[in-house]
Amino acid sequence: MAIEQSNHRVNVVDVLRGFAVCGIIIIHFLEHLNFYLFPEQSRLDTAVWDTVFFLGSNKMYAIFALLFGFSCYIQHHNREKKGLDFRPRFAWRMLLLFLWGMLDLAFFNGDILCTYAVLGLFLIPLVKAPDKVLFWVAFFLFLQPVELGYIVAGLVNPSIGPMNLGYGHMWDIMTRTCAEGSFLDVASAGVRMGLPLNFGWALENGRLTQTLFLFVLGMLVGRRRLFIDEGNHLDFWKKVLVTSFCSFGVLQVAYMFVPQAVSNAAVSNSLDILLKAWRNFAMMSFYVSGIVLLYYRTRAAVALGRLACIGKMSLTCYLLQSIIGGMLFYGWGFGFYTWSRHAISFCLALVFLVLLYFFCRWWTSHHRRGPLEEIWSRATFIGSRQ
Repeated sequence: MAIEQSNHRVNVVDVLRGFAVCGIIIIHFLEHLNFYLFPEQSRLDTAVWDTVFFLGSNKMYAIFALLFGFSCYIQHHNREKKGLDFRPRFAWRMLLLFLWGMLDLAFFNGDILCTYAVLGLFLIPLVKAPDKVLFWVAFFLFLQPVELGYIVAGLVNPSIGPMNLGYGHMWDIMTRTCAEGSFLDVASAGVRMGLPLNFGWALENGRLTQTLFLFVLGMLVGRRRLFIDEGNHLDFWKKVLVTSFCSFGVLQVAYMFVPQAVSNAAVSNSLDILLKAWRNFAMMSFYVSGIVLLYYRTRAAVALGRLACIGKMSLTCYLLQSIIGGMLFYGWGFGFYTWSRHAISFCLALVFLVLLYFFCRWWTSHHRRGPLEEIWSRATFIGSRQ
């Protein structure tokens, strides 16, 4: 899975992916798996929620998206070295990922796999594009063109409101079903309404363009071999660390005050989304650069390396958290949503992650890939000698 097989390079990527998966699971447990019915909260619960969401919300998925684009490049590059064109296989691989996502929707209506599968298809025409083209595509997407368009439209016509695709009634149905329905009711509602809800939410909140931006950026990172400890790459990550830290400070202040200072609803909402996306990207860059530097240059590499087993089994871990989380919190399972406050949900997430770590460590000590990763790989290359 490497450009020139390098254990260090593979490990640091798996560490980053494992870090992101752990963060995603903690957030999902606090959200009761996208099921926003909570008992009365204490100050401690509010503090736990605010802290976890400030540190992790939209940053963990951003790391995941960056590494998705990186993996896309690696897969194409490795096949290209054998004189093969991976693009048809990649399209098939995205269809398989979409099917994994549909399975996930039966347990968790906030699935991201279907969104990644659809957006991943947009990378196919960019695989062989020059670096300059990838850079300008990434820059255009980074600017959040949808939000910029709404800002301009709001300034021209103040009567225009924020984007609203009208899916509110679906959220109400989904919430009632998760509280009162059987497993089959929840699965049916998730499969029927999960796709429009997730794509609609992503479009309304700038997630689609941000995800595509990170996919393309990940491809560039792969081309430049930036996750490999060679040349002046660690100097590059040091610059990213400092720049992202300073940028976050500026963007956080702007995010706190600029949207609220604008009376036009469409402009204010779009500024909120745009500045939040840029702020989250700055924090994500700080995490990635910090982990890369710690991994390659400090004794923390040993502790961080323990996350690699989870990163190698990210698809399996993602599906497991949906199944176990749904069973814990939804009405068809144990119904923990009725009493599990944020602090308790956080502790449940930690317990689940500890058990998940030991399972992943055991599995990866006996197998090259996770169980679902193995199925996905074999299905991707069906009819081929790989």
